[in-house]
Amino acid sequence: MALNLPLPKKLVRDVLISVFLYALPVLALALWFSYTDETPWKNPVNDYAHVSAPAFLSFLEPVFKNLKSWGFIALALGLGVLEFALGLYDNKWTSTERKIDIVCFLAPKFLVPPVVAYFSLTLLPGVLPGFANVFSWVPFWGGFFLIAVADDLTQYWYHRLHHQIPFMWRFHRTHHSAPYMGMAMASRQNFIYTVFFSQTYLTATLIYLGLGYPALFVTAIKSLITLSAHSSIAWDKPFYKYRILHPIAWVLERLISTPATHHAHHADSADDGIGNYKGNFGNMFFLWDVIFGTGLITRQYPASYGIKFYKEEEWYAQFLWPIFKSKKEGSELATDGPEVGDEIDVVQEPKLVSA
Repeated sequence: MALNLPLPKKLVRDVLISVFLYALPVLALALWFSYTDETPWKNPVNDYAHVSAPAFLSFLEPVFKNLKSWGFIALALGLGVLEFALGLYDNKWTSTERKIDIVCFLAPKFLVPPVVAYFSLTLLPGVLPGFANVFSWVPFWGGFFLIAVADDLTQYWYHRLHHQIPFMWRFHRTHHSAPYMGMAMASRQNFIYTVFFSQTYLTATLIYLGLGYPALFVTAIKSLITLSAHSSIAWDKPFYKYRILHPIAWVLERLISTPATHHAHHADSADDGIGNYKGNFGNMFFLWDVIFGTGLITRQYPASYGIKFYKEEEWYAQFLWPIFKSKKEGSELATDGPEVGDEIDVVQEPKLVSA
């Protein structure tokens, strides 16, 4: 699995496009207020997002609140049990893999919240005093659009750079070491990769600035999409099978991450024309891969997953590298191990392949 080093011109182009994408929600809000002659910032309401949100969301709010907390864990466990009952792990969940998956699933639930709480409750008020809820006048749709773009586009870049910069790869490698797809490995990440999730702190800042209500819905919807994209239950196959559903499939697979597109990202090879571990970086939105030319759409599933040079490293090395190193000779996670397990190549930008 050679990492993909982008050409400088392509990287500069993509950064400039990203700046424009980040600015889109702000431009949309400016045009809206210019068209309607509304000036809510002059007489801000404490919770304008609630007031301006569609009425049906008031019924969904309790569901999304629960989903964001214990509901997400319950859903992940429920889907995991279903996957095992259907035999979708193909007996690949060995003792080593179980330890890694369980630790990566449970430990961050206890270790990360205090870090984020300190950032939100102590650091932000100190760095941005007097700015709490300063953007509470932003309507729901504006806050939703702003957070959806800012959060997911930031994660796209965070994810992409961990694949394209050799030094960063080992912090993300744990997520790709699993030789299977499913709920068991959805949270499988090196702790340092998780605690430095850039989009987590960006969204926390936007919540501090007054966009907490739309953030609730964005994070819940994103959790559902990313969870289902990692699942071994191929819920998108009917959209490819039945001709009448093909138009929906065409839009769906370019808008959000689906099992087919995200499974391709976890393939252990690109030789079959299906795997695309050098692309398909999108988390909630696959749209970023379409825009930046890093996407591959085949509507097919890889034959195998993981990384070919996987040494089945110890759970503590995969979860806490470089604090703890692997004892497996030749491992990327071992002392003096290679940054990347095989040759690093420079390639041209991948092209989107339509089904």
